[in-house]
Order: sequence, then structure tokens, then C-alpha cells
Amino acid sequence: MRTLVTASHVIGYDPRADDHVLIRDGQVVYEGTRIVHVGRGYDPADCDEVIDVGQALVGPGFVDLDALADIDHALLDTWHADGRGLEWSQEYALSGPTAVFDAEERAFIRSYALTQLIRNGITTAMPIAAETHSDWAETYEDMAAVADSAARFGLRMYLGPSYRAGVPVVTPDGTRALHWRPELGDAGLADAVRFVRDFDGAHDGLIRGALLPCRIETLTPELMRDTARAADELDCPVRLHCLQGTGELRRLAELHGTTPLALLKETGLLGPRLLVPHAIYIGGHSEVDTPYAGELDDLATIAGIVHCPHTMLRYGAALEDFDRYRAAGVNIAMGTDSFPPDMIRNMDYGTNLSKLTTGRLEAGSAADYYRAATLGGARALGRDDLGRLAPGALADLLVVRLDAPRTGPVDDPVRTLLMNTSGADVDTVVVNGRTVLRNGTIPGIDEEAWRARAQELFTRMKTAYADRDYRRRTTQDLFPASFPSAFPEQLPGPSSR
Repeated sequence: MRTLVTASHVIGYDPRADDHVLIRDGQVVYEGTRIVHVGRGYDPADCDEVIDVGQALVGPGFVDLDALADIDHALLDTWHADGRGLEWSQEYALSGPTAVFDAEERAFIRSYALTQLIRNGITTAMPIAAETHSDWAETYEDMAAVADSAARFGLRMYLGPSYRAGVPVVTPDGTRALHWRPELGDAGLADAVRFVRDFDGAHDGLIRGALLPCRIETLTPELMRDTARAADELDCPVRLHCLQGTGELRRLAELHGTTPLALLKETGLLGPRLLVPHAIYIGGHSEVDTPYAGELDDLATIAGIVHCPHTMLRYGAALEDFDRYRAAGVNIAMGTDSFPPDMIRNMDYGTNLSKLTTGRLEAGSAADYYRAATLGGARALGRDDLGRLAPGALADLLVVRLDAPRTGPVDDPVRTLLMNTSGADVDTVVVNGRTVLRNGTIPGIDEEAWRARAQELFTRMKTAYADRDYRRRTTQDLFPASFPSAFPEQLPGPSSR
């Protein structure tokens, strides 16, 4: 089956420049799982299917290396005035945590999240899910279910169950601490290794294995060393969240008398297999007490950092100089890391934050953010067949409408993409030559039924926070509405008092 797609704007890839190029009134032709032509002049008569998408941007699928796998990631905790209340209480951790959802419900939640990724043009994903509603972290069985769902929907994923040796808790007096269960960390790594061995390459290569431990402060140095050895043996990537807050820096200094990067070096994790979300709080950052000490040189030796501007902005943080990282040779990939997983909004937030943090209007160009969301992610994974539209690359592509009434005039299509559109304008997504989203719809999904079930589970998860809160506050106290509720038969007019 040979398919030809024509559009007013096509983002192709020129290997001579190792970069994207813009082709106006361009064509993309794919056969089976591979692209066979990008450019113009291909004879439609030689194709089985011809699709003219008109005024639209056709580009490579987005690579999301901190991708939504939940119904709540950064929805509830990023606006709350007392974030401590959304971590486990020490009392709850000591009493033996219980999972809010059963295995079938967890599988639905993750499947629901995968459909959200597809709707936003993400074709390759490495998931991140909150562990606050689990009994510790993810399980082998959880990830096996995700692998099956990804294959059913046609999404390419790098998977592994999360694991940790400790969990952040809040003591009765409101102090943040860590509750350690190192034996659970060891068991989690063993399950992760088993998963990679069983699933790497599964479903015709759509599923690849990865080691995905939780935040650096929740790991022991021994668990980090074991992870580094396992990654070498399995020849797979490792992703570890670090340099994402000043609290993390203080904790590591107290626990180990060292810095995140020094600990990564000491345990053997710092190297070409490592992916680091969010890599913001390095020496010289406006909120870090220590001066710059070559941290970017260290970060330039790893597979890449995973930049998540949308989520970090919700937490009141930002990568202070995107261009400085790039100039230092740091490979920058992108992650959505929150709901909604809107990569277009994510890139737009990034460009605007770059201007704000540096004071330079030219900072954080749309082109560089687009590169990060495509080529940067592919390079971080060591893949030259992803993140680009070129003959021989895998047929991963998306169509973003540029003719919607709200889009307005089209300037440069990449700048227009970031400034004037969002994930809601993603019309078609193709992964591995399979159309997984057409006209904004995922085949076989009862959208209303899925939305209603996701709402029910979200409400149950939200209610469960009260059982874990260190102050035993009610759900209403933890999550007050923006405005008070009112149920009168008729509200008074503006002159009433």
C-alpha cells in the first residue's frame, strides 16, 4: 500500500544539512512502515491512495520523552498553596499504603492517557505517571498492560515500570522527609530488568525497553549503581528526573554530601544512555546558591535533557537559558509531563519563557523548539529513523490544520504552528505507516464513555488524597473551588446588596 499526502506546507529533512527544510506545496509518500519520497513531482498514478490535506502543516511525529500516562499529572498539585498536603503523610506511609485503583482501572487510566498523546501528535513516547495513587510504584503487570494498549492504538513507546527506594512524606509537624524501603527499590529494579528483557522489540518493534527510576532523591546510591550496570547489560536508555528543584539539591547535600551531577558520576549513570528531565537547577541559576561549575559540560555527555516548559511553568520554574544549553552542546529533547500533553502549547510556552528569562526577543526560536520536539528526541534515543520526514525513515507523521477560523493568517508555518494553533488542531497522525488518528478521531474509541469514566476515576483519586494528607483535611479543604458554589433559584441583580 503506497500512500501520497500533499499539503501546503511540508517539513522535510535534508541529511546534508542534518536539519529540517520547508517544502511549500509538498508531498510525502510512504509504503508499508517507511517513507519513500519527500518533496514534489511524485506521480499520483503510482500510489494506491492520494490524500490532499490542503492548507496544513505535515511534519514528523513529535517525540515526547516525559509523556503523560495518567489522568492527573500536574493538574492538582501545581496550583495548590500548600503542596505538602499532596504528598503522603508519614503516618500513612508507615501504616502500609494501598492502591486507589485496581489493575483494570490502572490499565484504563493509562490507555486513556495514550489516546491523549495520539490526539496531540505524539508518535513516540516515554511515559511518566504519578505514584501518589499507587501502593508504591508501577509494576511489571502495569507496563505489560501499557505495552498491549500501545500496540492496539499503534503508538511507539519506550517502556519500563518505575521504581524507587524511598517516598517523599510529610511529618506530623509539616516537615518534608523521606520514608525509605530499599528492598522495594531492589524488587522494582528486578521487575524493570525483567520487563526490558521480555518486551524490548515487542509488537514489531513498537515497544522498546527502558529503565525509568523515579526522582534522584528517592534512590539510594546502591540502587543507582545497580541501575547503571543493568542499563549496560541490557543496552537500553535510563531516564532519571533530577536538577528539578532547590529542595532536591538540599536533600542530596544532607543525605550524601554531594550534588546531583556528582552523584550521577559516582554511580556510573552519567553517560550516553542517560536522559535527564528537567536539568534546570544548576550552578549559576538565579535560585541556586553556588556558581556555575561546568555543569553544562557534564550534561553535554549524556543522551539529552528532557525539557518540559509547560509543566515547569505551572510550578513557577523555568529553564533560564535554552540557547545557552544548546550552545554548550547539550542535546535537548522535549516532554509534555502534564495534562493535557499538548506539545504545540509546550513549545510555545518554551519560546516565550526563553524571551522572558533572558530578555532577548530572539531567544528560544520556534525552529529550535521544533527541532527539540522532533530531532532532539530522536537523537536522545539514538534513532536516525525518527523525528524526520526523509526517505528510509519510519512513516511517523502528523497533519496540523492551518485553515481553522481561529488560526488566522499563516506567516512562517512553524511560527504559526506555535503561536496560532494547539493540539486541538492536530487532524491526522500516522505511526509506522498506520493511521492512528483521522479527522481528529481515534478509531474504535467511544469518546463520551471514556471521558465519563476518566472523570469518575479522577474524582475518586482526588477524594483519596484526604486519606493520605498529613493534616487529615477534607477533599474540599485540599481542593477549594475557584469560586464558592451557589444554588439559588435566581441570583440577585447588580443593584442588589
